[in-house]
Amino acid sequence: MGGIDVANGVVGAVLGMVFATLFQQPLQDAWFRIRRRSASAVRSMRSRGEPSRAWTTFALGPLHTSALIVEGDGESRITSEAVHIQVLDDEIALPAEMAGWREEIAAESDRLQAEGRTPVWNGPRYAVESFGISRSALDEHPEVHLRLRPTDYYTFLAAQQLDRRLPGGGTPRSRYLDPDHPLEAPAFLQCSFGVNVAVVTADDMLVVSQRSERVRMAPGVWNSSVNEGLSRHIDSSGRNAPDLYAVARRGMREELSLEPSEYSLALLAFVLDVDKRHWSAHFYARLKTLTREGVQARMSRGVADRWEHQTTEFVPFRPADVTRYLLRADRIHRWAPAAPALFHLALVHVHGRASVERAEAQTVRRLQ
Repeated sequence: MGGIDVANGVVGAVLGMVFATLFQQPLQDAWFRIRRRSASAVRSMRSRGEPSRAWTTFALGPLHTSALIVEGDGESRITSEAVHIQVLDDEIALPAEMAGWREEIAAESDRLQAEGRTPVWNGPRYAVESFGISRSALDEHPEVHLRLRPTDYYTFLAAQQLDRRLPGGGTPRSRYLDPDHPLEAPAFLQCSFGVNVAVVTADDMLVVSQRSERVRMAPGVWNSSVNEGLSRHIDSSGRNAPDLYAVARRGMREELSLEPSEYSLALLAFVLDVDKRHWSAHFYARLKTLTREGVQARMSRGVADRWEHQTTEFVPFRPADVTRYLLRADRIHRWAPAAPALFHLALVHVHGRASVERAEAQTVRRLQ
């Protein structure tokens, strides 16, 4: 009996090996095909059943940014009268778990000052309490309602640490922000509002600048030649709310030494950098007589904020040329988040949406 059992075991093992050799791989292949088809069917059902987000950030071919165009399409100008700004009295206060971060920045500034080095300048700023959009009753032109609160640069720097671990766990980003509702955020995380201006010379050259390595925020990135943050001290006389057109004109004067009589100015859009929670008003400025050479000559005689930029370049202001420039290998990952959207909106304002979209699509295809 023992010999028979051994023989049966050997035969069974051999038959098992033969079965595995002949049928196991086909069965595995069949199972893999079933799983792949099932997964494909699920993805297809999801793509049909799940709505896409209404709020998507600006992208151009392989270039993806965190800039969300909240209002404005580039074609229509937003007048100064259509922007209603209210400044609230109470200053922003950080939550107790983040207040120590601000104290660290203040201590760092005191240490730098004591060492005879450049301290961290704590300028008075504004935080965005809320941003609302409506339409005028008769012509349905955009009406923007912006509510601001007083804050300062130290609070802004503390609030920029969105991914720093909180004492109780989580981060400011995970605790206070909802990616599905980008326009909803506490004011203490939105301590930045500025203007960005796409400047085009009289001979149709877009002025582009690289931020200095000495600036604290976004050193070395490429951006518009004029970008200016709202200042409570400079832009609000008395208790008056700031005028965004006046802020843009201040930026033109401080960064390019240009006076209001030398250019036309149009507000095109409001944009939010959803990653850093920076709000921006996007402008287009057209110089009346100054060419590229004229701007270079003017800057050579001195500008107030020269230290903020280290390089200035000029790009032909045509959709294909600007698109190629944005997508250059040495630029595509070095843009300030709001800059590509700004240049696109300026192109649309001058050349029309259909023409710009067509030229951008053709240029992207050629570069692939």
